[in-house]
Amino acid sequence: MTTTTSMSQRRPAQAVIEELLGDPAHRVSRTRLGRVFGRSPLTNDGMAWYRGAQGEIAVGRMLDMLPEEWTVFHALPVGRKEADIDHLVVGPGGVYTINTKHHRGKAIWVANRTLMVAGQRQPHIRNAEYEAARVTKLLFPPLGLEGRVKPVVAVHGASSIVVKEWPDLVSVLDARKLQRWLLKRPVQFGLHDVARIVALVDDPGTWRATASAPCEFMLASFDELDGEVRTAAKRRSLWSLGGVLASGAALVAVVPVAFAAVFQAGAALLLP
Repeated sequence: MTTTTSMSQRRPAQAVIEELLGDPAHRVSRTRLGRVFGRSPLTNDGMAWYRGAQGEIAVGRMLDMLPEEWTVFHALPVGRKEADIDHLVVGPGGVYTINTKHHRGKAIWVANRTLMVAGQRQPHIRNAEYEAARVTKLLFPPLGLEGRVKPVVAVHGASSIVVKEWPDLVSVLDARKLQRWLLKRPVQFGLHDVARIVALVDDPGTWRATASAPCEFMLASFDELDGEVRTAAKRRSLWSLGGVLASGAALVAVVPVAFAAVFQAGAALLLP
C-alpha cells in the first residue's frame, strides 16, 4: 500500500477496511459444513468493524452526490493512534466532521449531550465534539480563519431518532437527510476561502504521516469478504426458513391425526 499524495484519494471506510482485513483475529476459520450452514466468516468483533464499514460507505455515497462547490474527504487519519475522521465536508456552508454510526433497526434517543442506542448510553456526541475541535486546530489557525469545524453524528439504519433536546454543538441526523441538511446551511465562506481550506485538507502533511492511498487489492479483498458475509447470511436465512416450513409440515400432518383421535374418544363417550 503506497503513501497517498492527495487525501482526496482516500475511500469511504478505508481506515475501517484496513483494520478489518489487516487483523486475522477478525476472521473465522470455517469448515465446508460450516459454509453450507451459513457460518459467518467474521467474529463478533469483526462483524462490528464490517457493519461500521457498511455505514461509512453508505454515507460516503450520499455525500459524494453533493454539488461541485462542496468537497468531501473520507477516512482522514488524525492523531498518533489509529483514529480517523469518517468524512470531512467543506463548502460555502462551512466545514463539517461527519461521524457515521451504523445502528440498523435500533432506536436512537438524544437529550443534550446524552445519546442512547436501544437504551444504552453511547459516547457518540462527546467523540464528535472532540473530533471537530481537533480538526479546527489543524485547519483554521494556519489559514487565519475564524469560527470552528462543526460536528455531525450521521446515524445509518436506525428504526427511529427521537431528539428531546438538541446538543449545543453536535447535530444528530438520520444519514438520509444529511445531504439536504448541508445544503440548507447559511453561507460561511466565500469560494476563495473554501479553496484554501480544501487545499490544506488535501495536503497529506496536514494529517498523520502514515496515510495511504487505497490499493485495488484491498478493495477487491473487501468486496470478496462482503460477498462471503452476504452469502452466509442468506444461507442462514434459508436454513431457518426450511426449519419453519418443516415444522409447519409436521404440524399439518399431526393435526388431522390428533383431531381424529379426539373425535373417536368423544364419540366413545357419547355413544351407549
